[in-house]
Amino acid sequence: MALLHRAELRPSKLELLAGWLPGRQWFAGEAGAPVTRVAAYRFDDPAGEVGIETLLVRAGDGPVLQVPLTYRGAPLAGADGHLVGVIEHSVLGHRWAYDACGDPVYAPLLAAAVLADAGQAEEYFEVDGKREVRPVSMTLTGSRTGRPVPTGPVSAGPVDGGVTVVRVGDVELAVVRRPVPADVPEAGGLAGAWPGQDEPVLLAYAR
Repeated sequence: MALLHRAELRPSKLELLAGWLPGRQWFAGEAGAPVTRVAAYRFDDPAGEVGIETLLVRAGDGPVLQVPLTYRGAPLAGADGHLVGVIEHSVLGHRWAYDACGDPVYAPLLAAAVLADAGQAEEYFEVDGKREVRPVSMTLTGSRTGRPVPTGPVSAGPVDGGVTVVRVGDVELAVVRRPVPADVPEAGGLAGAWPGQDEPVLLAYAR
C-alpha cells in the first residue's frame, strides 16, 4: 500500500515535467505547453523509503507519454543524469524526483508487474487515524509467465525506438514511453487502460 499526503508541492509534478520532458529523446508534443495528467499508477517500495509513481501525461495536444518517477528524501548517488528535479513537499520536505528507469528500486517491481501480474499499490490517506483509500485512476494487467521474478544487479540501458531499457538480473525490460494499443509479447508484458482509453495500451514488456 502507498501512503499519500495531502500536501502542497513546489513546483508541482506537472510543472516539473513541463521543463524536463522536451529534452527527452522520446518526447512528443508541444514544447512549452502545459503538461496535463491522464492517469497514474504506483508501486510500493518494500522498504517504505522511496515513492514510486508512474504518470501518464500529455504536453499540449500531444500523445500520451509514460513517465515513471521515484521520489527520495536525499539525492541518489550516481544518478545525477536521471534527476528530473527537486520538489518542496509541505509535509516531507525536499524530495528528489528521478526518472525511475535509472533508480534501482524500480526495475524489480516493474519485473514483478510484467512477469507475475503483481499489480499496482493501493493508495490511501490517513484521516483521523483511519485509512481513506483513493480509487485507482487506471487498471493494470500483467502476464503470469511462471518465470521467477529476477533479483540481482540493476542497470538502465539506452533509449531504443521509443522505449527505455532497464535490466534486473538476467531480464531485460522495455518501458514504452509513448504507449499505444499493442499485443502483449509472449515473454510477458504490462498493459493498462483508463476512462476514455478502453482498449489497453502496452506499457512495458520483457525482451
